[in-house]
Amino acid sequence: MTSIYKILRREEWLVADRAGAFTGSAVDLRDGYIHFSTAAQAQETARRHFRDQADLVVLEVDAAALGAALVWEPSRGGALFPHLYGSLAPAHVVIVHEAPLEADGVPVLAFLGKT
Repeated sequence: MTSIYKILRREEWLVADRAGAFTGSAVDLRDGYIHFSTAAQAQETARRHFRDQADLVVLEVDAAALGAALVWEPSRGGALFPHLYGSLAPAHVVIVHEAPLEADGVPVLAFLGKT
């Protein structure tokens, strides 16, 4: 299984889980797709875009389960990032990880060393 990761506010996930679909955070809705990161990209994504944001979770998703709606596109420095063109069903979420903040305000994705 190839896992991809979505960092978001816990409340966003709880609302989406109850509704039966996650359609995206504000930046996703603006860009027209749901932003994901690979295991190698996720900590840098957390540092760049989620500093000082408390109460975050990280969704771990099986990339293959998303089918053709998942497109790998160049982004930061030309690296390929997974983008989901469509909504994310809670059934595709393998696990929801905690993302506590370090003293410098950067979310810690300690689970990445274990996947």
